[in-house]
Amino acid sequence: MKKTLYLICLMAAVLAASCSSAKKIEALKPEPGNTTDVAYQASTSFINVPVSLALADVQNQLNKLMDGLIYEDKNIDDDNITLKVWKTAPIKFTEENGKLQTSIPLKINGKVKYGTSAMGFDLYDTREFDLDAVITFSSKISLTNWKLNTKTSFDALKWNETPTVTVAGKKVAITFLIDPALKYFKPTIEKEVDNAIKETVDFKPQVLDALQQISTPFLANEEYNTWFTLTPVELYATDATLSKKQITMQMGLKCTLETAVGHKPKPAFKKESVVLKTVATMPDKVNVVVAGVSTFENASKIITENFKGHEFGSGNKKIVVQNVALWSKDGKMIVALDLNGSINGTIYLSGTPAYDTVTKEIYFDQLDYVLNTKGVLMKTANWLAEGYILKKIKENCRYSIKQNLEEGRKEMQPYLNNYSPVNGVFINGTLNDFEFDKIALTNNAIVAFIKATGKIDIKIDGVK
Repeated sequence: MKKTLYLICLMAAVLAASCSSAKKIEALKPEPGNTTDVAYQASTSFINVPVSLALADVQNQLNKLMDGLIYEDKNIDDDNITLKVWKTAPIKFTEENGKLQTSIPLKINGKVKYGTSAMGFDLYDTREFDLDAVITFSSKISLTNWKLNTKTSFDALKWNETPTVTVAGKKVAITFLIDPALKYFKPTIEKEVDNAIKETVDFKPQVLDALQQISTPFLANEEYNTWFTLTPVELYATDATLSKKQITMQMGLKCTLETAVGHKPKPAFKKESVVLKTVATMPDKVNVVVAGVSTFENASKIITENFKGHEFGSGNKKIVVQNVALWSKDGKMIVALDLNGSINGTIYLSGTPAYDTVTKEIYFDQLDYVLNTKGVLMKTANWLAEGYILKKIKENCRYSIKQNLEEGRKEMQPYLNNYSPVNGVFINGTLNDFEFDKIALTNNAIVAFIKATGKIDIKIDGVK
């Protein structure tokens, strides 16, 4: 009898234990998607591109181009004189009232024909002479088709010695012969100076090479594979001015700024298609978008911490979330919760990432059980499918991205502080406070795009 009673009690205990044990659920796991690249196409921006050129640089280039013999006139019959003109020392540039002053030391070798014609006889003789002089030109400057354009006029000629020839043992001044001849010489050398400056100062190669370098996508964040691309669209320029020994002009770059996460984007800039347009003034507003990246792994750890110390349920039916895992599928977030308590197993929720502008937190809007999970819970744990418990779970499925936004802002700073992608090109700028704009998903991260307005200058210093 005692043995029978013991067996009955044992069976009752086993039955009671069986009835009170946690239920095991098995919901189908939604497979992750395969979105590796996301990009944000920013609105059009305008960037200042001040171009400055030291007069000394132009002077050096001009001296290389204009060297040795620069003018020759072999015909003596048209004006009774022949001339060969050499540059004897470096050309020097100065600035006066916004105009370019060019001084060229010259050596002139010539022949002068003098005499008279009377009674049908030509009584002429020729004498050879060598002269030293410094000729000065004045030039107005402008910009035409990428080149520095000058309109040069003969300003002054200073003889180191008065032009003379020796006749019958006496020096005879021939300035009266040479000065008229110079009227033929002046337009030619004025044109030569203009052509030489135009050939020397061509902004196009350096500006386009600089834009080519700037438009190459650069890796802003190696850990998250974040790329930033500036794509030039149009280029504007004001007229060139001369001041403080510098030739300057203001250029404006119309461009798009793009942030991408994933593979390196292909450059879209084609420098051969850029047209330079002349304008009086230029806008300078910049719209910048950068990416604050939060990996699913990091987000999962933060949300798992949120659930620590919390029980969900009512009465004797309670569960504890032991671990949280996140991934993306078809543009939505999958939230996997590993449960312990009255229910053991993993349940899956689906929602759309959203941003709380007040708390700077990511949360999941319209978060609900995926269909399979919901069906399983309706059969095995209807109490867990109740809206009240889901609401409490949703309150813990959020995390701050304030640090990610700050990292995104900091990523831009090195490229706005005298950044030089190529010799002679410097990028500086200021940006206003960054603001959240939108969220995108990759296969391993949540990308929060943040935007700001500001001003950026790309200075091109010197033309080599």
